[in-house]
Amino acid sequence: MQLGINLGYWGAGMDADNLAVAQEADRLGYAVCWAAEAYGSDAATVLTWVAAQTERIDVGSAIFQIPARQPAMTAMTAATLDSLSGGRFRLGLGVSGPQVSEGWYGVKFDKPLARTREYVEIVRKAMTRERLSYDGEHWTLPLPGGPGKPIKLTVHPQREHIPLYIAAIGPKNLEQTGEIADGALLIFPSAEHLEETAIRHLRAGREKAGKTLDGFDVCPTLPLALGDDKDVAALADTFRPYTALYVGGMGSRKQNFYNQLARRMGYEQEAAEIQDKYLSGDKQGAAAAVPHDLIDKTALLGSVDRIADRMKDYAAAGVTTLTLAPAGFTLDERIAALRAGTEALERAGLA
Repeated sequence: MQLGINLGYWGAGMDADNLAVAQEADRLGYAVCWAAEAYGSDAATVLTWVAAQTERIDVGSAIFQIPARQPAMTAMTAATLDSLSGGRFRLGLGVSGPQVSEGWYGVKFDKPLARTREYVEIVRKAMTRERLSYDGEHWTLPLPGGPGKPIKLTVHPQREHIPLYIAAIGPKNLEQTGEIADGALLIFPSAEHLEETAIRHLRAGREKAGKTLDGFDVCPTLPLALGDDKDVAALADTFRPYTALYVGGMGSRKQNFYNQLARRMGYEQEAAEIQDKYLSGDKQGAAAAVPHDLIDKTALLGSVDRIADRMKDYAAAGVTTLTLAPAGFTLDERIAALRAGTEALERAGLA
């Protein structure tokens, strides 16, 4: 099992530290550094900045939002980043959510599975450097009846095949991801529930494509907080607002993928309470309603030995790249958490 690092969103007040964290991850031998985007910093610029100041670590988008870019533009960006980084780019895609898609980008959030499938097909076709034409429900290239002609990508990517990941949560999206992608980006993963909530759906998609999970990258992101095992409850409390935001406030009452995931993990009543309180404006109450067990099962908390034991559980569950989001109020604390991740992997015998 390999380790990755997730820098989250640029512009959250830790920008200089984020670069130092990425550089330390590079030095420690982490496999990949991911960056996110929502409606603030864009991931492509951040990844270019990081790639220019690291040597070996891959850089990956977690995610490029599908409603933000035409698929041909994503192919251009992926090819350029792969070329500039010397073949170190990983392309992560996702549909975002209805609030951002419609409120920020003005793109209707409908038929996300079909839209994702077409998007991936166009991106992959463009990166083959064949002349691009496509006739789908959501995209038609070139536009009919106009002056447009099929054009081919002029940039040569460093590699013939750039790894493509999809951020997936729901069962149908996970199955399609297994069918059409090279890896899955997962959030709030519990090793105990991973087979039921994710792996079996990914496996079904691979089987649909005539493949197995061999070579497919199962890549969840987990917060990591280093500390004494007797302080695990206090470490978990630092992630209450984060968990409440996603389970309670992301999307709408009818369409919150994270809330639905918590329900599938057995937290039906708790997920409903968190959402009710969050959407009514009681964010503190929502955070207080998050069960400790939910946080502990979806984060790495405590000593290096405790984290190592959890890493064994994730490896046994089928995780191939474990992405860490090291917590800390200072750069030194985040670096210490990063180093603890490497030490824990070694103690687990997974390095």
